[in-house]
Amino acid sequence: MEKIRIVFMGTPDFSVPVLEGLIENYEVVGVVTQPDKEVGRKKELTFSPVKKVALEHHIPVLQPLKIRLDYDAILALEPSLIVTCAYGQIIPKALLDYPKYHCVNVHASLLPKLRGGAPIHHAIIDGYKETGVTIMYMAEQMDAGNIIVQEKTSITEEDTVGTLHDRLSIMGRNLLLATLPSIVNETALSIPQDESEVTFGYNIKREEEWVTFDQSNRVVFNHIRGLNPHPGAYALLDGAVVKLYDVSQTSHPASGTPGQIVAVAPEGIEVATQDGTLLIHTVQFAGKKKMTVKDYLNGSNKEALLHKIFNQE
Repeated sequence: MEKIRIVFMGTPDFSVPVLEGLIENYEVVGVVTQPDKEVGRKKELTFSPVKKVALEHHIPVLQPLKIRLDYDAILALEPSLIVTCAYGQIIPKALLDYPKYHCVNVHASLLPKLRGGAPIHHAIIDGYKETGVTIMYMAEQMDAGNIIVQEKTSITEEDTVGTLHDRLSIMGRNLLLATLPSIVNETALSIPQDESEVTFGYNIKREEEWVTFDQSNRVVFNHIRGLNPHPGAYALLDGAVVKLYDVSQTSHPASGTPGQIVAVAPEGIEVATQDGTLLIHTVQFAGKKKMTVKDYLNGSNKEALLHKIFNQE
């Protein structure tokens, strides 16, 4: 049986289970990931999660700054298959055309829905009832290649971008491993995407992290949990800039003006929206750690929380 030489291309945590699954079952001859980044106030040089795994398994790591201009070292690995998953750069045609078994991508949406770099965030923010993973052949255009196979999952009321991220990551690994034999045997499906059904889930911009409450309960609810835990949603509540995390809907009717805090209790801060109220359970104030509202009320921050920040008795 022919030995498959796989080059894996990926960067964030989402890609790690996919890479680990490949390492356990195939020969991964190289890993391509984004360049190391300076992180935090001390600007410590930090490896991507994918690079950490590759180094642990003594797999060569390549980190081109611009892969469209710097790919000869990848070709030198002589891959017979390239697998990408949340790599972060557009793959040049010279790489797409090289491997015998093509280039395949693991994408965290049901393409052609939510092409782009943040499909998991947008699936929740945009109110999708379901999403999933797609294994696809890669094309020059972003996430536009032919579909090989897909798997669906429902988006529940309890889901955040964090829970959905973890679920889709494992689904992507399992679906890829189940599909690779047909890709190598060249019996895999190759279904063109319906361009009339395309939507996009581009990377979240800083201004999209701000939440305004003069919208429906459902829209605000989806917005906050679609940014939880990363990057987190910001809001202005009673004059204080607050980062919001865990949130739930109440059955209470609209009370007060949108964005007004109508109650503070251990179970959460109740905030008015256009047509109801939401309970914010976990918050982070400027210069403070992320904490539950219950911990704030139980701790030494109680007076500051109720009087200084919220101007409440």
